[in-house]
Amino acid sequence: MFSVDESLTLKIVIAIYFLLLLVMTIFLGRKVKTYEDYNIASRNVSMFPLILTFVGTGVGGATLLGYTENGRVLGMGQMWIHITMLFAVIVLASLFLKRIRLIGEEYNMVTIGDFTALKYGETARIPTAISFLFAYCSMTGMQFVAIASILNLTIGLNMTLGIIIGWLFLSFKTYIGGLKVVVWQDVIQGLLLTVGIFILLIGVLQQSGSYSQMIINADSMGEKAMLSVMNITPKEILIYLLTLACYQFIRQDVWQRIWAAKSLNTAKNAYWISMVIAILLGAITILIGIYSKYGLHLEVEETSLTFYYVVQSVFPFSLVIFMIVILLAAVISSADSFFIAGSSSVANDIIKPNVKTKDDKKMLKYSRFSVVIVSVISLIMALTIPGLVNLMVTGTAMSVSGLLVPVTAGLFMKRVSKVAGLYSMWAGLITAIIWQILGHPFELHPIMIGLPVSLIVFILVSKMNKKTTPTVTN
Repeated sequence: MFSVDESLTLKIVIAIYFLLLLVMTIFLGRKVKTYEDYNIASRNVSMFPLILTFVGTGVGGATLLGYTENGRVLGMGQMWIHITMLFAVIVLASLFLKRIRLIGEEYNMVTIGDFTALKYGETARIPTAISFLFAYCSMTGMQFVAIASILNLTIGLNMTLGIIIGWLFLSFKTYIGGLKVVVWQDVIQGLLLTVGIFILLIGVLQQSGSYSQMIINADSMGEKAMLSVMNITPKEILIYLLTLACYQFIRQDVWQRIWAAKSLNTAKNAYWISMVIAILLGAITILIGIYSKYGLHLEVEETSLTFYYVVQSVFPFSLVIFMIVILLAAVISSADSFFIAGSSSVANDIIKPNVKTKDDKKMLKYSRFSVVIVSVISLIMALTIPGLVNLMVTGTAMSVSGLLVPVTAGLFMKRVSKVAGLYSMWAGLITAIIWQILGHPFELHPIMIGLPVSLIVFILVSKMNKKTTPTVTN
């Protein structure tokens, strides 16, 4: 894909970029002194960095690589990913965010496990932690693979070696700095990827002609339907709504950033602004994928490489280098966020309740040890499981199946049954796992079985068990 000289230039640029991030990690990592510094960024993050860390977490390598491919292969119907996401953002910002912030503030919460333990008892930490570990380890492992893929395509590095390099780099960075460093690095990376995607769109539009011409081109190929937003089945829309959209309500990385904000207004405004940007960037990448076929007329040997073909088609090599850095920024900004979200579950919901220590320095050490645990699990998954993207989707589906009902009930109901919440978590999680193992019987996605089971169990057990505890949110 690149000449020998171009690969050498890319090697130097990538090495410099990695080195700059490591130097920044070490410098900022010196300021990480406490458990809350590490896991919740000291709860004093201001507006601008909070906006960019939300963007950096929401727009990852899968956005640039996956959505451009989806746009090319599946067409405008993929915009429903962002339509359903916008619905979720509106609901979360309008109904969930204030409640999440206030209860987190009152009880100094670090993870969603703190919330479920408060509502449904300490044993609720276990299914909560399992749900997040499965999702976040697969998502982190996927980023190791993404970095390896970039290094393989740009400088010809062996995939296994690339995975190990990605693992070492991301593990060290997260181990040293925790969420505090992640947030401040996202200021750079979130800004880079936002600017980069808009620059790419401008380049594509300049060389593709008008949208009306693209419609004519698609029509001449007998594929005009690909440009219709209704080029998707209702079942697919429902799956997007129940998985990717509903997952936003229980994303630990999102809750942690809401708690990390210096005030409620900061959290609310930053979330609104960042999610509008993130949804817009995602929609743009799908549009770029569509333009690659019907505007640029690119012949792509492997659709998964659509992003690279587009970049090389519209830009001189100097800007291609910039776009590769943008891609790395997208991957890294998501990866370390997933990393710290998963490791926080281990430290806060598995280790802390069992060691029962109030020594802050010890808990900081346990937090860093938790990064090592998540790191090793994620590496094993990256090296042994080929379908990490499917695993990630399945992981998020299982988290939604197990947690959405009890978490939502805990936030909005005046009184809840601890037993109902706990049974609902296990029922939804186990049902979704079994349905996945059985291979989606009747062509039903696990979320379409696990979530209703969780809801039914919660309702039935709540009616049978009259002993309830009051909620504490207003």
